[in-house]
Amino acid sequence: PVPDGDTGTNMNLTMESAAREMSKEQMTTIKSVADALSMGSLMGARGNSGVILSQLFRGFCKRIANEKEVGVDVFASALQEGVNTAYKAVIKPVEGTILTVAKNAARIAAKSAKETNDINTLLQIVLHEALRTLEKTPDLLPVLKQAGVVDAGGKGLCYIYEGWLSFLEGTELD
Repeated sequence: PVPDGDTGTNMNLTMESAAREMSKEQMTTIKSVADALSMGSLMGARGNSGVILSQLFRGFCKRIANEKEVGVDVFASALQEGVNTAYKAVIKPVEGTILTVAKNAARIAAKSAKETNDINTLLQIVLHEALRTLEKTPDLLPVLKQAGVVDAGGKGLCYIYEGWLSFLEGTELD
């Protein structure tokens, strides 16, 4: 991790690139959305956090691309595929970062997919676990504890999960 203060900007630029790619044409299939999200986030990835985010999306999208629908089982396995892809893309993965938040969220998703068929409920559980893990990042990475902050990339990922959930629930975020 590089404490350079631009994690939010890098993640935002990565997301904006993905959104631009997805808005280029009418998306009518899961594959078209997945391909656009994967390509857009990869092409627009900025900094460590943007690259890791693009790899989380790349793995996620690879898993869902050929599905007719995304239920809890597919969603949970897609989160795990994203984690696997992101960990492989980082030469020296460091715990206490966005990777840890994503890993724990995927783990709880796999467990919870066996207990619910409701995607909103699953995403609520994923978000709760991501936020819980985020609060523990200073205990895993001494530089965060010393600065009195949580991992910014992990926080950004929590915002993404929150956005997904808000969309599914039909609510707006500030």
